[in-house]
Amino acid sequence: MPLRRKSKRNLYITTVQRRVLRVPERNQSCPTGDFSNIYVWTKVSRIDLNSMTVRSRIWLLAAIGLVFIQAIVSLVLSPGPGLASVSDVIQCLLLLSGTLSFLPNVLANRGRSRAFWAFLMFGISLWLAYQMLWTYFEVFLHQDVPNPFVGDVVLFLHFVPMMAALAVDPNLNRDDRTLKLGSLDFTMLLLWWMYLYLFAVIPWQYVKTDAAVYSANINTLYLAEKFVFLGCLLLIYLRSGEKWKTLYAHLFGACLTYSLSSYLANWALARNVYHSGSLYDLPLAASMAWITWVGLFGRNLVAKMPPATSPERPPVWMARLGMATVFSLPLFAAWAMFDASSPAPIKKFRLVLTLCAMLVMGTIIFLKQHFLDQELLGLLHASRESYDSLSRVQAQLVQSEKLASLGQLVGGAAHELNNPLTAMLGYSELLSSTELNGEQRAITEKIVQQVRRTQNLTSSLLSFAKQAPLEKRLLDLNVLLGTTVKLNQPQLRTANVQVRTELGRNLPQIFGDANQLLQVFLHLTTNAMQAMSPRGGDLAIRSHLSGDHIRLDFSDSGPGIEEPGRVFDPFYTTRPVGHGAGLGLSACYGIVQEHKGKITCQNRPEGGAMFSIELPAAESQVSPIAGSHSLAASSAR
Repeated sequence: MPLRRKSKRNLYITTVQRRVLRVPERNQSCPTGDFSNIYVWTKVSRIDLNSMTVRSRIWLLAAIGLVFIQAIVSLVLSPGPGLASVSDVIQCLLLLSGTLSFLPNVLANRGRSRAFWAFLMFGISLWLAYQMLWTYFEVFLHQDVPNPFVGDVVLFLHFVPMMAALAVDPNLNRDDRTLKLGSLDFTMLLLWWMYLYLFAVIPWQYVKTDAAVYSANINTLYLAEKFVFLGCLLLIYLRSGEKWKTLYAHLFGACLTYSLSSYLANWALARNVYHSGSLYDLPLAASMAWITWVGLFGRNLVAKMPPATSPERPPVWMARLGMATVFSLPLFAAWAMFDASSPAPIKKFRLVLTLCAMLVMGTIIFLKQHFLDQELLGLLHASRESYDSLSRVQAQLVQSEKLASLGQLVGGAAHELNNPLTAMLGYSELLSSTELNGEQRAITEKIVQQVRRTQNLTSSLLSFAKQAPLEKRLLDLNVLLGTTVKLNQPQLRTANVQVRTELGRNLPQIFGDANQLLQVFLHLTTNAMQAMSPRGGDLAIRSHLSGDHIRLDFSDSGPGIEEPGRVFDPFYTTRPVGHGAGLGLSACYGIVQEHKGKITCQNRPEGGAMFSIELPAAESQVSPIAGSHSLAASSAR
């Protein structure tokens, strides 16, 4: 009876057999004992046992002690139910120790690392559950486990959560998009393994019971599953960091030792030298103790690991495996249809199962494509915004180049104008000092005033061209706006333009150059007046507080501007030939930028254009607006 029981167990843990992974010889000596040929040496960093806590050392020594107890009872007790019972209980305790050793790692980590340890712990707990089922039948019921056994699916699926742990790969820092798509790929792999079990094993268990075929199929399928897990583990090991390599190497060694243990058992069975609880069970017990080693030292390793790194390109092996599972379904359907050795009920069961699997897999692919479409639309929107931003930056660069060229031109012209203006000012002042009648003196004073104004204009042009220093001081914008209206009174009256001003009270002062800002206001007023000629119209000038900035609005009732976004470009103008070269607004733009402000232009819904200027207040705390009042309501008579 023990021999039959162990023979069935070996059907489940048979693995690489003659295709086992060859380990090169090392200079280090292997542990002594009869089973040194299954010891796996991996090129990993040595772990300092002194860094472990006292409780962890005791825990590890207890697990190793269980392995020694297994060796002692194998030598002392004779083959029989007693030896088999002791062996089963020891293996349950070792798996319980391995499961609990992962629990502190689950509690101590967050995010992807917690998911990694949780998946590993869940996989080992499934292994423990299966071992406890065996122990219940053999120790408490004193009977063999049924064949076929409904609990075999627990052992078969215990590698799937461990594959999920590898897919999590906490060594890499991935975004939410990769996690979402990776979860769908893992779901397809999980469903595919369940489909394989239902396709190859279940028909011979429930549709047409055949213990021999059932055992052969689950043996082959479990072998393939362990091949895939070890291959994925080796792939993750090769592209991980040094600290993670240490962890993955120990996990690889434990799983490989577990797989090789069945090879030894089968070898002994073939020569009729095996019995349950014999020395050939020692590699199996050693692999279970090694799981405890991985759990206990894993926490110490993770604490020393560097932060997760972002991969140069996202890994695609999980997605490719997921797509391979989908493409394999038609092959399984063809196999089910053309397999002459299978009875008709099994063919029908497999075809229906494959159709259902195709439906479920197709739904997952639809969801994945939906997420990819959403991502594509998001990337397209982001690229469009990036292109628009690049276009705006390019336009600003072009405008900066134009303003630089304009500054050189204006600077040269202003220097040339200063010489005759200085002569005109000197002669006009000399004329005003002579004996003149009242009308002549008034005309002379107007000449002096206009010459000084022209000099101020050239000074502003030199400042705009960065060839003259600014004279910034605290200014009251309402005073400058009032001066602007007064200076333009004759022109406004001639153009039949009605001016309405709404100036906010208690506005904070700004820090700026009075001459330059006055030229900006005069130009905006003149620009609005020319836009409304020859019929005339209304011009509204408004100042108010907007956050920590003072906003000025110049609104006219003219026809508006065809391209508001280009009015500040140098040499851009909508005036007829001979009415200006389009340099004024670009100069205004430069002056406002020099004052750390912003000037914009837009067409009003009710008609006309509106120029808005925002200038930062000089005070750190601005007072609220108490109201507004009118400085002027109509043009001069």
